[in-house]
Amino acid sequence: MQVAIGGTFDPVHDGHRKLFRRAFELGDLTVGLTSDELAPETRHVERYVRPWAERKRDLEAELAPLAEEHDREFEIRRLEEPTGIAIEPQFDALIVSPETREGGERINEIREQHGHESLRIEVVDHVPAEDGKRISSTRIVTGEIDRHGNLTPEREGRGKFPPGSPESTSTGDSE
Repeated sequence: MQVAIGGTFDPVHDGHRKLFRRAFELGDLTVGLTSDELAPETRHVERYVRPWAERKRDLEAELAPLAEEHDREFEIRRLEEPTGIAIEPQFDALIVSPETREGGERINEIREQHGHESLRIEVVDHVPAEDGKRISSTRIVTGEIDRHGNLTPEREGRGKFPPGSPESTSTGDSE
């Protein structure tokens, strides 16, 4: 089975790991990693997103041991459009979280318009943080929690702008 997933994955956290594990249980995985241009458009909160090459490197390091554990292969591709790679005919399944289910349904509508079969949409529940709220990259980069959902009130977040940029120094944002 060919499985697709898309996202920014910055930083990778336990919620993402749950998505990846489910994907590898089903088949080989292709990850659509949002491009530097698309990533800010997909954020619900304005924040700095690291460059694509850095996110790809970290994602490869996360995926390699999981792929090996499940005897699967993976590929990371640049995602330029929100519907991205999942509208391509070779995929059988799409991994989504509860809040991206609608996007998965929209992808199936597009696939049907192009004469492709609908994808099996696998909804993977969130991983709760220590406080019961879901783990999210935004909560991590703001310093609220770590990648495992532990509360980190003493940690400062990443901020909205790249480290060392004029915006980060003038607004008080810090790494």
